[in-house]
Amino acid sequence: MTSGTQPPQADPGPPQASPHHRPSAPAGDAAPPPDGGPPRDEQAWQRPAAAPPEHGGWRQAAPAAPAPDAGQWWHPAAAADPWRDPGSHAVVHTRPAPLAPPVEPLPAPPAAPARPALGLVVAVSAITALIAGTLGAAIGIWAARGDGGGGSITGADPQTDRELTSVAGVVEQIMPSVVTVLTADGGNGSGFIVSDDGYIMTNHHVVVGGGTEPVANLQVLFSDGSVTTAEVIGSDADSDVAVLQIEGGDHPAMVLADSDRVAVGDPVLAVGAPLGLSSTVTEGIVSAIDRPVLTQNNNGEVESVMAAIQTDAAINPGNSGGPLTDIGGQVIGINTAIASTAAEGEAGNIGIGFAIPINQAKRIADEIIATGSATHTVLGAELGDSELGVGVTLSRIVPDSPADDAGLEDGDVLTSFNGNMVAENTELIALIRKLAPGTVVTVVYERDGQEHSAQVTLEAADD
Repeated sequence: MTSGTQPPQADPGPPQASPHHRPSAPAGDAAPPPDGGPPRDEQAWQRPAAAPPEHGGWRQAAPAAPAPDAGQWWHPAAAADPWRDPGSHAVVHTRPAPLAPPVEPLPAPPAAPARPALGLVVAVSAITALIAGTLGAAIGIWAARGDGGGGSITGADPQTDRELTSVAGVVEQIMPSVVTVLTADGGNGSGFIVSDDGYIMTNHHVVVGGGTEPVANLQVLFSDGSVTTAEVIGSDADSDVAVLQIEGGDHPAMVLADSDRVAVGDPVLAVGAPLGLSSTVTEGIVSAIDRPVLTQNNNGEVESVMAAIQTDAAINPGNSGGPLTDIGGQVIGINTAIASTAAEGEAGNIGIGFAIPINQAKRIADEIIATGSATHTVLGAELGDSELGVGVTLSRIVPDSPADDAGLEDGDVLTSFNGNMVAENTELIALIRKLAPGTVVTVVYERDGQEHSAQVTLEAADD
């Protein structure tokens, strides 16, 4: 800026402030020089409302007009101005920054709308888990590799000597006893050897394949890759149990446990050939016992009713007929069915699978081997319509039946069977079929508003 005839004032440029100090006086205030001279106002710094980015957001104000002393072309106090004399000792007067207004809290987000409970939105159906179909069309397996350079992560040497009590040790012991059953229609099921003379247990729906009647012979694949022919000794649709036999002796038989001693929470292994993948092992726990399950045949008709062992070990089509074992490798059940939310088409595992208790399956298998057929246990009563939560109505007692011999009458409402509360027909039927003929059970029933109990000796049905 010029004043009168004075020469132009040199632009001193932006101030060279100490890295620890900067002028903080707002525009319009003058900072006195260190010697108490006239106020320094010709070189003020101010932050405008919309500060440009130069000098960190500060801009240089226009220099004030010099004092009206025409004899000096520069301000008379210029020599004492610390901003013009780099050798002077600058004194910067600071003022505390004004308190900022409190920050208003952000408004709370609107509450998410309540979600309806699942309730009965998802319908779960139990379906038999058998046919894998052609493997190439059913499942694709891809290997993922990385070719990138760089370092690699190294860890401890892998342990290869495993204790027999470990899962790997147990699997190594039982795997030679588990077979893949190859069905005539190109699918597969599973099975396991139960005697050294070559008897194999599997499901009835495995040996019928896509048909309704058992075939005479099937091919079985062992874990070592060998294949042999198995004869179908017999099968029972009502219990979904079948027996095969392979030639030769000294076969590695699996140990059968006592399924009546199974408890919810017990660890289990499911072994078989899901989707045609032979020698597959999955691990889980027992999720429930005595779960009433209905399975259907290929025509959609109810074929078997079982009081099943429920597990969350992964079971898929192709696992049917394979063993469900305890953590020691002893068989507690035959993997048979899965629950699914699929409306149509072949379903897969959702963590709800079912196995026939091995005590029941062994009894049926022994009868098939001995006689070619199996007996079915009955109470001797026709059941009425189920009413949720009030037991099972015995609408008609069959004369000379176990129920009749125990003193039960038409219209009695049975609420407990062998220590298990019952609330619907399928549950009662499943609990009856689980037991062998001749078993004595205690039943609790209501008649005319009064509770009674009786001892019933179950019998075999007259087929």
